[in-house]
Amino acid sequence: MTSQRIADVPADLAGLEPLKTLKRRWPAVIGAVLTLAMVAGLGRELLGQGLAGLSRSVPGDPRFYLCFAALYMSLPTGDYLIFRRLWGIPPSGLIALIKKRIANEVVFGYSGEAYFYAWARARARMVAAPFGAVKDVSILSAIAGNAITLLMIVIALPLARYLLSADQMRTVLGSTAIVMATSLPFLIFSKKVFSLDRPVLWWVFGAHCLRLLAGSVLIALTWHFALPDVSIGMWLFLAAGRLLVSRLPLVPNKDLLFANFAIILIGQDRALSELVAFTAALTLLVHVVLIALFGLHALMTRSR
Repeated sequence: MTSQRIADVPADLAGLEPLKTLKRRWPAVIGAVLTLAMVAGLGRELLGQGLAGLSRSVPGDPRFYLCFAALYMSLPTGDYLIFRRLWGIPPSGLIALIKKRIANEVVFGYSGEAYFYAWARARARMVAAPFGAVKDVSILSAIAGNAITLLMIVIALPLARYLLSADQMRTVLGSTAIVMATSLPFLIFSKKVFSLDRPVLWWVFGAHCLRLLAGSVLIALTWHFALPDVSIGMWLFLAAGRLLVSRLPLVPNKDLLFANFAIILIGQDRALSELVAFTAALTLLVHVVLIALFGLHALMTRSR
């Protein structure tokens, strides 16, 4: 009887092996699914004439493209510096963070966080429990965005009184109240929400704020080198307005509101429309090129 039980043990373990394998591989499966979703999202954008803006007037100043490249990399670079401090991730982690940005833009919101969590989970030797850190960094990014937005509202409100209609002003004020309300629960229950130590949380929050401010300066410089007739100071003000509009929850068409706001301030409606279309198309093109390069790199790595 005893020998029979011993003989049955390997069979039982063999039956459990697929389940263990599945548990080990689920991060890779999620990463693969989200990568395919990125490709599908990019394909949808391309079929929807997402690159049509490239046929518009092309900026000739090379500084436009340098600032655009820095602007594109500002978000993943900021995240890389944060997770480099938290986990000591290798330089290859920057690729995962670029994919995180692409997923958030072409798939759906926070799909990039899911992809990056799966990427970190698949590297359990590097970090044992990545969910808490990814959650904290994402929440702090939103809080930092809200904080900078509120600061911009305080700065821009005197001028906005003369540029916006009464209905638009009520929308801005209502959206401001919602922005404040969405951050309060995380601040009130911070001890239960966050898992990182408080000094680390403050460091991450500061890094997000610096990244947002750097992004605003870079986009102002990018626009200035495309339309040098408009001063950098005006572009900085518009960059602040763009950040403000992007965080307003009650605005149905944020791009239209920002475009109208910018045209009122600087005029040049056709040139500005072409610049916005070209920048959006160029961003999509960079997404496509990077995903193709990352896929090619993965194939070459596996074939070795």
